[in-house]
Amino acid sequence: MAEKREIDMDMNCGYCAGGEALAKFGIKICDLTVSQLILFKEQSHPGRCIVAYKDHVSELIDISDEERNLFFADVARASKAIHKVFNPDKVNYGAYGDGGCHLHMHLVPKYKDEFEWGQTFVMNPDKVHLTDEEYNEIIKKIKAAL
Repeated sequence: MAEKREIDMDMNCGYCAGGEALAKFGIKICDLTVSQLILFKEQSHPGRCIVAYKDHVSELIDISDEERNLFFADVARASKAIHKVFNPDKVNYGAYGDGGCHLHMHLVPKYKDEFEWGQTFVMNPDKVHLTDEEYNEIIKKIKAAL
């Protein structure tokens, strides 16, 4: 039997706490291999998601090579689903975290002749918010594409 390990959590972190803390900016779509896939509520870039590592760690160097490879496999899996559902011209990948130190990556679909093409994406442009029905439809499509 595999040894059960304690999972590092910070209940002040939206990725760890979930619920209302997560709902301020995202909606959990599903768990992946070593992370969770979250739909970013602000949808100026249709299909924008976040892949957040399962434990509350700050840096890629805080996890094993195996876990890092699995994390990037989750990022690739989510990106493939975004490409399939939204057909962007490019997906930008952003790994920040100096404001909230939880290892995560923003997957930001970019579209030629649209908002911010050729520029670094704005973290939260606060321009496009959807109805619950619209969020649910996006989540359904992404889950089907995984």
